[in-house]
Amino acid sequence: MTFDPFLAAIRFGTGLSPRHAPPGDVDAVLADLSGDDAMAARYPIPPFSRMQPGIATIKEAAKARRAARGTPQEDATTEAYRGLIQAAMTLQRANLHATLGRMIDAPIGLRERLVHFWADHFTIRARGNQVAHGVTPAVEESIRPHAAGRFGTMLRAVAIQPMMLLYLDQPASHGPTSVLGLRRGRGLNENLAREMLELHMLGAEGAFTQSDVREFAELLTGLIYDPRQGFTYDARQAEPGGETVLGVTYSDAASLDTIYAALDDLARHPDTARHICTKLAVHFIGPDPDAGLLDRMITAYLDSEGDIQTVMTAMLTHAAAFDPVKRKVRRPVEFIAATCRALDVAPDAVMALDRRRTREKLTTPLQVMGQPWESPPGPDGWPEADEAWVTPQGMAGRISWAMEVPVTLRRDLPDPRAFVEMALGPHPPEEVAFAAAASENRIEGVGVVLASAAFQRR
Repeated sequence: MTFDPFLAAIRFGTGLSPRHAPPGDVDAVLADLSGDDAMAARYPIPPFSRMQPGIATIKEAAKARRAARGTPQEDATTEAYRGLIQAAMTLQRANLHATLGRMIDAPIGLRERLVHFWADHFTIRARGNQVAHGVTPAVEESIRPHAAGRFGTMLRAVAIQPMMLLYLDQPASHGPTSVLGLRRGRGLNENLAREMLELHMLGAEGAFTQSDVREFAELLTGLIYDPRQGFTYDARQAEPGGETVLGVTYSDAASLDTIYAALDDLARHPDTARHICTKLAVHFIGPDPDAGLLDRMITAYLDSEGDIQTVMTAMLTHAAAFDPVKRKVRRPVEFIAATCRALDVAPDAVMALDRRRTREKLTTPLQVMGQPWESPPGPDGWPEADEAWVTPQGMAGRISWAMEVPVTLRRDLPDPRAFVEMALGPHPPEEVAFAAAASENRIEGVGVVLASAAFQRR
């Protein structure tokens, strides 16, 4: 199977666009991972450590509000707190706009796809409206800079990301014989250790045991987050002594450097290589990846010590990468972004949506389609299987959106007879081309193309 520029833009990017020519070769696709991050500069998202309002500010306002109940300051503190929550919701909405803006405007979109892949791999879900605006900033800070770099470097950044620590209850984990563990009568919480071993690194079939989970959990004690101080390592909460994880003993457990050393070892483990490469192949190409493709990717991972760009090069230069039979269903966010690209909707049109229109055109439809914004179902992220997305409610949501929303984003819709090739490439399915040409008007014709099975797949 040879390189297909149109399939490359659809499968490895964020879709076809009249603004950007399809990539001419594999090097053009991979070039999206090199050089300056133009999309991040053009559509900024604040990193977690600099987002406003910060979590500490909101928590202090909540504390002041509680303390003022029944006093003359109650109304003022309540108003201040609600204002901060409103500002947090505004930031969350702006982050959705910027995320879509990047996907719409990117020349290819491979970097955006990888960021979304890793954000799903290292799933974070906010607990409560005081931290809900921190998910995308956490991705911006800990994942995006490393999305095409070394997996181990990204793993380190994610392991100390406050939103991850909060999501998996790591601040509550105390070494049973640590200073603070004994003083507070607290013990281990294994959530972070288990999810890192099972989901983030070795995989569910990896060569680890419950003993490894427990000792790794003891090793991770000391990783905490305080809203006033941010991430910190507190040796008083860390279990003293050595820990043995997958046969390697880390003798000085009460140390952040020791945690980093363990993460580096686990990132280089062959089971981690297989788990990561399999997930990448399934996500971008399809289930049951070609054995030769997978072997090449795993070898590239191990030889490069987890360099993701090297792994992606191994994937894209294998013939199986352009198998036209294997097609994945676009997730709802991908579907909306690909629609905007194909219609040449200006990113500014998305960025300008106010709260009501964002709810009507984006967040509510995403929920109906099965992918509520920043709300994956669990630590294992969004499902990969097509069956999870091709549901009666989900498909009804996609069809309704395709028929109703595009004209509100771009009033001068294109001629459906031309649009079908713009959206699907130069050889669209005959039945889709016929239906588009036979439509009574442009709204219906464009909707037919967007609702087609051909457009739903990448």
